[in-house]
This record gives sequence, C-alpha cells and structure tokens, in this order.
Amino acid sequence: MKIEKIDKNSDLYPYKLRNIKNSPAVIYTLGDISLLSSKSIAVVGARECTNYGAHIAKLIGERLAELNITVVSGMAKGIDSYSHKGALYNCGKTIAVLGCGLGHCYPAENKELMKQISKEGLLISEYKPEFTGAKYSFPQRNRIISGISESVVVVEAEYKSGSLITAGYGAEQGKYVYAVPGNIDRKSSLGTNMLIRDGATPLVVIDDLARDIGITPKIKPELISNLGKDEMLIIEAIMSKNEADIDYISHKTNIHTGKANGILTILMIKGLVFSIGSKFFIANY
Repeated sequence: MKIEKIDKNSDLYPYKLRNIKNSPAVIYTLGDISLLSSKSIAVVGARECTNYGAHIAKLIGERLAELNITVVSGMAKGIDSYSHKGALYNCGKTIAVLGCGLGHCYPAENKELMKQISKEGLLISEYKPEFTGAKYSFPQRNRIISGISESVVVVEAEYKSGSLITAGYGAEQGKYVYAVPGNIDRKSSLGTNMLIRDGATPLVVIDDLARDIGITPKIKPELISNLGKDEMLIIEAIMSKNEADIDYISHKTNIHTGKANGILTILMIKGLVFSIGSKFFIANY
C-alpha cells in the first residue's frame, strides 16, 4: 500500500471537500479511499481527557461503527484516539486527518494506532509526506475533519480548545454540531457546555447522531432476544422517536396505557429502558 496524491481535478477528490471554504488543493491518502464518500461523523475533544470523556468517546465510536457510520477524527491523544479505537474495536471504519504529513506519526505514541488505521481505515493529510507538522497545521486541518463529515461531536473541551475550532468550522459549513454535556465545575467540560449555551445540540442519546443524517438505528440482537411481542412493540415505538411518553407508546402500539405501563416497568427492571420525568428512553443503545 502506498500514499496516493489526489488533486481537485481527480474523480477521487471527495465531493464533501469541494464546497468548503479554503478547500485543500491536494490531499494525500493512505488506506481505503472509498471511505471519503461514506456517511461519516467527526468525534473530537480534549487531549487531556477525563476517564468519563475517554469512555464516552469510545462508546460513540463503537456505536457509530455498529451503524456503519465512519468515525472521523484527528488522531491526537485523548478523545480523538479513543474515538478511533472505539470504531476499530467494533470492526468499523475510521478516518484520521493528520496535521503533519503521512510519513510521520504525531503523537509518536500513536504509531500502532496509525498503522492499524492505514490498514483498516484511511489516513489523510493536505501536507506532503515529509512534513513534520507546525503550530499552524493542526488547527488548519480541523476544517477538513468537519468538511468530510456530516456532523461534528465534541466530547470534552476546555476553554479555547482546538476541538472548538473544529466545531466552529462545522457550524460554518452547515454541519450538525453536538456537544456532550459535562459537570459545570470541570475545566474539561467548560468548552462543551459553552457550545451548548451558544446553540450546539446536547448529545443525550447517541443514536440521535444516526437519525439526524437519515440513518435508522438498528436494534442490537442481544436487546431483542427473549423479548415478548408486546415488549418488542414498545421497544420499537421508543426507538422510532428517540424518546416517548406513555400516550405516544400506547397510540403507536395499540396497547392500553395500563398494560403498557406494566410492560415498561418490566423493561426497566431488565435494564432495557429508563425514564426521565414522563419520557422513556432505550438504555442499551
């Protein structure tokens, strides 16, 4: 496998990049070029992430892989790396957009991850392979991360974090922008909470990411094993809308509200459904 150089005159140049502001004249790729035309979502965040942030980034990567959505990130340490690893762990696809040339690995600790992505996903850079990176090149590559994605998710970010630049590019490009809410007394959540304050969508249910780009989430096989017919109807009703109250569930399933409430109680005991106020959600999405 060798590095491929693709310019704007090539049919291989990703259409998503053609229309963004300051699109790169040339890109260099290593891996599965077809991923540039796949449904993809960027997952980015803090380099110095918390254990919670790492867990959420990996969980998002795993679920997107399960839904056949390509995970895009920057292969930085922290949230970026965990999102890539989540996708690869679940045998999914991922694209790493580098701020250096493809002949270098930054950070060096991600050498094995870079190697795996080149074999199972795609590496991309606008810089020549021998370029080692510079202070300007990493923020600059963020427009490509958002540019080749349908949506941008920021998992954790401090004030003035580089991932906020990616979110800004995403908003300018007309992409969906999500932020994972966090504790207001944590520096790692300040950037994401500010994004939500300023209009980003809080990510509460991971499957929202799929629905918003026109993909209907699949129900995990282990979720539906040993469920009765009415239980399955209620699960499907909730999944059809992300969240549902008892009136919607009863109307959608033609199950009387009293009986539906009883089934929902059983589903909550099984750990498959949880409630917030009057709304019900799928627990194991």
